[in-house]
Amino acid sequence: MKGGGALQHLQQSFTKPLYYRPTASFTFKSVRRAPLLSQFCCELLKKMFIFICLISCWLAGVLGDEVKSVSVMEGDSVTLNTDLTEIQRDDLIMWTFELALIAKTNGKDNKREFYNERFRDRLKLDQTGSLIITNTRTTDSGLYKVTSSRREMPLNTFNLTVFACLSVPLISSTSSQNPPSSSSCSFLCSVVNVSDVTLSWYKGNSLLSSISVSDLSRSLSLHLECLDDFYSCVVNNPIRNHTTYLNNTEYCQPCSDVSRIALISAPGSLLIIAAVGIFFICRKHRKTDQEAETVETGAEITYADPIFYKLKALKSVEV
Repeated sequence: MKGGGALQHLQQSFTKPLYYRPTASFTFKSVRRAPLLSQFCCELLKKMFIFICLISCWLAGVLGDEVKSVSVMEGDSVTLNTDLTEIQRDDLIMWTFELALIAKTNGKDNKREFYNERFRDRLKLDQTGSLIITNTRTTDSGLYKVTSSRREMPLNTFNLTVFACLSVPLISSTSSQNPPSSSSCSFLCSVVNVSDVTLSWYKGNSLLSSISVSDLSRSLSLHLECLDDFYSCVVNNPIRNHTTYLNNTEYCQPCSDVSRIALISAPGSLLIIAAVGIFFICRKHRKTDQEAETVETGAEITYADPIFYKLKALKSVEV
């Protein structure tokens, strides 16, 4: 093949094998792999699409099943809402407690049915399908879910917590053996028949100490030098609290009395110290005066005699 023919042949499609032998013999063959690559990409995109759909459905389920927390005191009533304005005729509303069916109603005949003996005569359903629990008990705490036959996802999910009734904290003295004039006093604050509460001592509005109580009874002590402010013991849970104030001065005197005693005794002590100091000062001065008087008298006697004798001796010599 000539040079011009070879150039024209290179410009053509590589769908056919090309043979070019100007001086040396060589062979070049084109391999068509484009269809295989396209098929691989299509399969990968399909799998990615399916994966994204599955993740989206899972996220929708998680986000759509949001749990709402509800707290109530034992004995109170609570309403768990469906967030519906009305029940459609072809709709069936069902309530479950810890995955067990407890109530249902439909929009066709508005018939209401209750199944769990735990809630005997304590469950009601209103016109929107909302669940009303009366005379709640601590055993009613748990997960409640409401579903509709018209929707795949639950309408609402509630985590209900029923707190036991709070008892009033009792304050007692642990220093009954000590007289009121003792240097310190101790008190004990206690609660009984409670669970999941906090027991605290307060001085005015300032927290002094606190403990979490998870059993049926617990106590918390307080040690004071004297009553210098309003002290109180508080027991509380997330929705309610009870307070008892410390006003017993039988075993702990107010700090004002302690201060008054200190103020009265302080001047007396100072007077005693001053009197003792004056006594010693006066005694020292008297002793100093006596020594000075003794020294002066001794000087006259000591120097008078030698002078007298010397004068007498001189007179004898002259004579």
